[in-house]
Amino acid sequence: MSEGPVQLVEPRRFADARGWFAETWSAAAFAARGIACDWAQDNHSLSRPAFTLRGLHFQLPPHAQAKLVRCVRGRVFDVAVDVRAGSPTYGRWTAAELSAENGRQLFVPEGFAHAFLTLEPECEVLYKCSAPYAPAAEGGLRWDDPDLAIAWPLPAGTAPELSDKDRVLPGLADLAPPFAYDGRPLVPVG
Repeated sequence: MSEGPVQLVEPRRFADARGWFAETWSAAAFAARGIACDWAQDNHSLSRPAFTLRGLHFQLPPHAQAKLVRCVRGRVFDVAVDVRAGSPTYGRWTAAELSAENGRQLFVPEGFAHAFLTLEPECEVLYKCSAPYAPAAEGGLRWDDPDLAIAWPLPAGTAPELSDKDRVLPGLADLAPPFAYDGRPLVPVG
């Protein structure tokens, strides 16, 4: 099980004339922030067109995943939605811009749906997962659900690039909440 709330993590960069170095994961440093995970899988995605939207995804228990997400090329609008039954912030979202330039990471614990929208072409996103991918445990929510009212930074009249699977995800009203509220708050991060 992952611990800690949704958190924006800003690794320190050590720069010189050659460029910079950053430590993107340290079990001890993250534990000091209240984040404890045993990572099981690393994923890397490339989204060629700007305004590609991947999500909102989660995996059902007992295959639930926490994620540590970072953008290594381009810029993305990264979103986490609380889907924990009984949570005072159920159905609310938080977001942050992650980019290769700012080096930020978003920690998304179990109990949250996750998505990102690319803000420019050729975006690459890396993320750690606390459990392996389990196709039978896939869950998700519709990106444009009015009950969520996510303020996606899409230019007027622009529709995002979506997978066929993401086009048919249900809305929040149709979701039987798969997670129980565990006391972790949803804190605005962006």
